[in-house]
Amino acid sequence: MRNVTYSMGVSLDGYIVGPDGGFDWSPPDDEVFRFATDQIREVGVHLLGRRLYEAMLYWETADQDPSLDDSRLAWAALWKALPKVVFSTTLSAVQGSNTRLASGGLAEEIERLRAEPGEGNIAIGGATLAAEAAALGLIDEFRPKVYPVLVGGGVPFFPHRERRVDLELVESRVFSSGVVYLRHRVAR
Repeated sequence: MRNVTYSMGVSLDGYIVGPDGGFDWSPPDDEVFRFATDQIREVGVHLLGRRLYEAMLYWETADQDPSLDDSRLAWAALWKALPKVVFSTTLSAVQGSNTRLASGGLAEEIERLRAEPGEGNIAIGGATLAAEAAALGLIDEFRPKVYPVLVGGGVPFFPHRERRVDLELVESRVFSSGVVYLRHRVAR
């Protein structure tokens, strides 16, 4: 069965965006970017909330940007080819190759994707969507990339809920920039 993973950049105090809605503190350096590219190769389908979908639209046409280096072009090619499912109550259509609006609820969509033949993880991006998946007990692995910054508030990486979830550390890595990658599997 395919794993559902949640991976995003997060500040040391637990936020994916700061109080002003910005995440200018989290652009990956070349080492972290290469790691993120390797990770996206393990994904079979990516589930996105509306805000993350809109932020990632750049990568659908990034191959036309003459200023991009080879590693960014490789990421763009992988992202463009990756099947993506967008969850939104405000959008009636989506753009991008291999991108579609979710036709049902999150639990139903994940159940359907897990039942389909295919390889690669089911990745979830976006705090609101991840919070819903976590509340439903659908996330198998949490994979934060922790940036050495305190932003003081904003949108939290981890959903606030009132139940305990035990985790097992599967992998960790420290990058030269001070970013720390943690991969935790939900103990079931």
